Amino acid sequence: MTRQTNSATFYGWRIVAASFFTLGVAVGLPYFGMPFFYDYFERPINEGGFGWSRSTITLGLPLGTIATLWVGPLLAHRFPPRRLILIGTGLTALVLVGFGRMNGAVWMYWSLWVVYMVANVFSGGLSHQVILSQWFVKHRGTALSIAYLGISFIGAMSARFVVKPLSEAFGFRLALQLMAGLLLLTWPLVWLVMKEKPADLGLLPDGETNAETAPVSEEKALTPCQFLRQRSFWILLIGGCCSTGAFAAVSQHLKLILKDSGFSDQNALNLAFSQTMLVLLIASAIGRLMVGRLSDRLPKRHVLTLTYVLLAVALPMLLFVKAPATPYLFAVIFGLAMGSDFLLTALIAADQYSVSSLARVLAILFPAMTIGQTWLPYFIALLREWTGSYSTPLLVAFGLAAAGRLVMTLLPSASNNRFEAQASTSQAA
Repeated sequence: MTRQTNSATFYGWRIVAASFFTLGVAVGLPYFGMPFFYDYFERPINEGGFGWSRSTITLGLPLGTIATLWVGPLLAHRFPPRRLILIGTGLTALVLVGFGRMNGAVWMYWSLWVVYMVANVFSGGLSHQVILSQWFVKHRGTALSIAYLGISFIGAMSARFVVKPLSEAFGFRLALQLMAGLLLLTWPLVWLVMKEKPADLGLLPDGETNAETAPVSEEKALTPCQFLRQRSFWILLIGGCCSTGAFAAVSQHLKLILKDSGFSDQNALNLAFSQTMLVLLIASAIGRLMVGRLSDRLPKRHVLTLTYVLLAVALPMLLFVKAPATPYLFAVIFGLAMGSDFLLTALIAADQYSVSSLARVLAILFPAMTIGQTWLPYFIALLREWTGSYSTPLLVAFGLAAAGRLVMTLLPSASNNRFEAQASTSQAA
C-alpha cells in the first residue's frame, strides 16, 4: 500500500512539472504578453497602429468573457480535462495568429477575444486544477502552487525575453504570429505525460489509503442547483471576483500607466514595462510558492489577509512613479501579493467541496471570477478617460480588493460546508 501511494506521489510530481509548463505557455504567455501590444494598437493609423482608444482595446477581453460564460458550466465537466487542454492551446495559437493578421476592424479584434476566452476555459486553471486535485490530497496546496508558478515564471520570461525582442526585430504583427507557434510546444507533454487520475495507473492519490478514499469515491457530486443555493459558493464567487479584478486592473494597464508617467520614448517604455513585468512576475512566482506552502500549514484566512496587506502597500506606489525610474519595489510587493490570484480561491474551494463536486463548482466559479478579472480593467480604462489620470482608478481597485477580503471572512468552515452539502444531496435523493 505504501509503495503504491509513493508511486502515485512520484508520478504526480511529473504531472505537476508538466502542468507548470502547459499553464505557463497556455495562460501566462498570452495573458501577460498581450498588454505589451496595447500601446501599438493605440497608435494612429498613419504610424502603423489602429487608432483605437484604451477603452476599445481593453473591451475585447471582457466581451469575450461574457460571451463564453456558458462554456465552463455546459462543456467543461463533459470532456476529459487532458483533451480540453489540447483543444484550448490549439485555439489560443489560432487567436494569436488572428491578432497578428487582423486589420483595423474592431469587430474582428473583439471576436478573436471571444475565441480566446473559450480556449482559456479549456486549457487554463480549471482543467489543471481537476487533474491535480485527483492526484494530490496531502500536498495539494504545494502541488497547485508549483503548477500555477508556471503562469508567473513563463509570463515573466516572455515579457522580457520573447515579446519585446520579437516585436523589435519583426514588428508587432509578426511577433504575435511567432508567439502562436510556442503554444504548440505544450502538446507532447499533455499527450505523453499527463494522466487524469491515479486510478488510470492503478494507484492512489498521495496521502490516502483505500479506507480514506472510499467515502470520497462514493459521495455523489452536487448538482449546480444544489451548490448555487449554498452561501459558501457565493462568498467564494464575490470575494474571488474582487480579488482577481484588482490584480488584473493593474497588470493589464501597467504599460499604459508607465506611459502616462513620462515614458514617451517607445524603446524606453518597452524596456521599463518588460523589466517591471519580469520582476513582478518572478515575485509572483515566489508568492505562489509561499501561498501554497503556507496554505498547507496555516488557516487559509490568514494567508488571505497577508496577501491583501501586501496589495494595500503596493498599489499607492504606482501613484508616484515617474520616468525614467523603473518601479522595482512596487513590482516585488505587488508580485508577492499576486501569487494568490486564483490559486488561493481554488485551494479554498477544494477544502469546501469534495473532488466529485469540484469540477462542476470550478466550471462555474472560474469563468465567473474571470468577469472581475476582465471587466474591471475595462472600467478602469473608462475612469482613466473620464478623470484624465490613473489616481481615481487605482483607488477603486484598492477598494474592491479590500471588499473581497471582507467578504471572505463570512466563509463557513470546510467541515460545516461539507455537512451542508451532504444534507443537500440526501434531500435531493
